Amino acid sequence: MDTPDPSLITDPCGACADGIAPPFPFSMAFQPVVDLAGLKIRAYEALVRGPADEPAATVLSRVTPANRYAFDQSCRMKAIGLASRLGLRQTGASLSINFIPGAMYSPETCIRATVAAARRNDFPLNRLVFELTEDEKVADYAHLRNIARVYHANGCRTAIDDFGTGFAGLSLLANFQPDIVKIDKALLRGLDADKRREAIVAGIVAICRSLCIEIVAEGVETQAELAALRALGISLFQGHLFARAGFETLPTVAL
Repeated sequence: MDTPDPSLITDPCGACADGIAPPFPFSMAFQPVVDLAGLKIRAYEALVRGPADEPAATVLSRVTPANRYAFDQSCRMKAIGLASRLGLRQTGASLSINFIPGAMYSPETCIRATVAAARRNDFPLNRLVFELTEDEKVADYAHLRNIARVYHANGCRTAIDDFGTGFAGLSLLANFQPDIVKIDKALLRGLDADKRREAIVAGIVAICRSLCIEIVAEGVETQAELAALRALGISLFQGHLFARAGFETLPTVAL
């Protein structure tokens, strides 16, 4: 993730305060993050979908350097607005939104649309979590840390999504400390029967605990995986074992 070139951004910051039109139609699905220690839903992650529930890939394939600023801003406003209409605020859960650091020309200015959307929808800023995804290669760590500083100054939290795959590894964690680390499902698959995976995940858990970072296990699908992860001290989970993402709805979980 290099610091974005403003020449490639459509209307860099000029319309942030009022929001900008999405570059193409899309919607959101929501998947819960479950807290088994507290027996509650801790958060819902907003996942981009096509307007008729098409897969995320069909939407993301349309994102270009020229329109990703508008797309990133529109995703925030869409997620906050739709989640509010669905009653997420009343559940007490947080809302997690993926973000594109390379789309943020000036964090102080680019966050204005997010703050405005939260205020319009009476959504608390301290219940917004912004997730950096594994496919965003980071080269300018100073820019990323500045983004996190601005988020934190506004009461929001940050997370590294899909930790352990792609570019979301230890080098990223060494240069950027989030509030939350979400361990990728690729590391967790079959954990209960694989001592190597178990050792790697145990190491990640130990590192995060020493840095006071919350841990979420993503993509949990079986009771055996769940038992192995709970034995490692993890209590926050996301995956099909609990609920699939619900298109324009907040799925319920039988805790």
